[in-house]
Amino acid sequence: MLHSMRDSGRRWRGLAAAAFVPPVLTAVVSGLTSRLNLSSQVLIYLVALVVIARLCGMVAALVAAIWSALLVDYYFISPVHTFRIAGTNDVIALVAFVIVAITVASVVEYSGKQSRRATQAAAEAAQLEAADRMRTALLAAVSHDLRAPLAAARASVETLRDPQFDLSGTDRAELLGAAHDSLGRLSRLVEDLLDMSRLQSGALKPHLEPVAVDEVIPRAVDDVPSARDRVTVRPATADVPPVTADDALLERVLANLIGNAAKHTASPIEIEMSTATATATAASGSGSATVVEVRVVDHGPGIPAADRERVFRPFQRLGDRDNAAGVGLGLALARGLTEAMGGTLRPEDTPGGGLTMVVAMPAGTAVRLAAGMSGQEAR
Repeated sequence: MLHSMRDSGRRWRGLAAAAFVPPVLTAVVSGLTSRLNLSSQVLIYLVALVVIARLCGMVAALVAAIWSALLVDYYFISPVHTFRIAGTNDVIALVAFVIVAITVASVVEYSGKQSRRATQAAAEAAQLEAADRMRTALLAAVSHDLRAPLAAARASVETLRDPQFDLSGTDRAELLGAAHDSLGRLSRLVEDLLDMSRLQSGALKPHLEPVAVDEVIPRAVDDVPSARDRVTVRPATADVPPVTADDALLERVLANLIGNAAKHTASPIEIEMSTATATATAASGSGSATVVEVRVVDHGPGIPAADRERVFRPFQRLGDRDNAAGVGLGLALARGLTEAMGGTLRPEDTPGGGLTMVVAMPAGTAVRLAAGMSGQEAR
């Protein structure tokens, strides 16, 4: 539908150009009659027709060619101000003008179509290449990251079921715990893969509403048991307003960031809240807007500036030497979910060393809710 609307707009603009450009050109050329002969005048019209053909298409060029031929005949071919042509050379010049104009217009139109097809083919090839890379990475993930926890859970269950093993209560508890942890890891991996697929297809539609960030953070910390003892939530220096977000998705974003920090550093993790001013988007009007920033701070090795955007791509595990850290979807999902809610996620250096992930979400409700609904409809 959008493509047909663009074609319709181009067609109407082309007809308008075909109707108005030749008369305007005639007025200009009429003032230069004493300096230009008929050949020069015809060439000027021909240049204009080439431009119309390139920008507006074949139909507009044909209309402009016929219209220009009539104007040239009436104003510049003797006897002027009539449609009669006295000289044979003038007849030849006018006929040649029409033939050349139509030929050039058709060539230009064909060239434009070929160029557009080539551009479209290149874009499709790039999409296919990206999809192929994604499939390759997904197969690599399935080959190890999904099979490993499944194999561990299966081994634990088979050991529990095997009558040859005389297991104590402690051993059974350990095996059940291992199976539970492995299945939990498998569930998270599958959920990450499904959410990334939904994000990339535009099927994920956040439910935006006012959310208190200080209520979401403790739940996000609880979602990462391995890091719970290392996380410190610092009180905000001032009242932090609610943000416009999806409560569950915001919790997921913060949990992913906390989990990522816990995987790559043994240092304490700090979470800070503050308000800031950001440039307003087109949807919210001109001026500035208040945002709430949540910082997940670690004091680990950090990430080189050149690699900071790469870690937000799916299946990227910067610095990992094996697959123990998962499929590398945590940061990609965190940024994708944040942007789906109308926020931003950016990395910063931690003073003294380390990495700080900054989640900035819009404060307020009415304006951002309208913007969010518009974004959902666009998707």
